[in-house]
This record gives sequence, C-alpha cells and structure tokens, in this order.
Amino acid sequence: MMEVKATAKTVRIQPRKVRLVLDLIRGKSVEEAAAICKFLPNKGGEIVGKVLKSAIANAVHNNDLDEAKLYVKACYADEGMTMKRFMPRAKGSASPIMKRTSHVTVVVAEKE
Repeated sequence: MMEVKATAKTVRIQPRKVRLVLDLIRGKSVEEAAAICKFLPNKGGEIVGKVLKSAIANAVHNNDLDEAKLYVKACYADEGMTMKRFMPRAKGSASPIMKRTSHVTVVVAEKE
C-alpha cells in the first residue's frame, strides 16, 4: 500500500499545541481533516492544514493517487530546536524563556 508524507520543520509553535489538532484529524478522510483544520480557531489548525495540503499534493502529483480515496494514516509532531531567551527580573536576575519549535509530519494513504 502506497503512503505519502509531508513535513514542516522548525515551525514556531509548541508540539503540545499541535498534537491537540493532530489528534482530531488522525484516521479521517482528507476532505474531513481539511475542513476540521480550516475551522479551528487556534494557530495549530492553520499549520496542520498547510502540511495536510502539501501531503495531498504530493500524493496526487508525484504518486498518481486518487484524492477521493485518501485518508490521514498517521500524523505526529516532534520537538524541534528550542530558542533560549532571557527576561530581566527583579534584583538584577534573569529568568529563562524557552521558545519551542515543532516538526509536524502528516502521512496520507489510499483506502482499499
């Protein structure tokens, strides 16, 4: 069975927030998953929607799969690099701020 994937690397959002969106679309058809991503109010929906569109385009144009039969086989968000910043605090001290990034991957496959 043919499966196609698309990845967005070093996206400036925490993996934890993206995983909430990925849990909603896992196992759904690509039309339903795209609709879910489009109408979610958070930033993760927009990012996952773009990666999903890319995976669909890869499947249709590179591997000649039928878009109507595609579904989201797997999707996951891995932790990317963490940018470390510091915020000045009282009495000359500083506290760290961790700006986390994600690697978002969406795998689509054709239903039998």
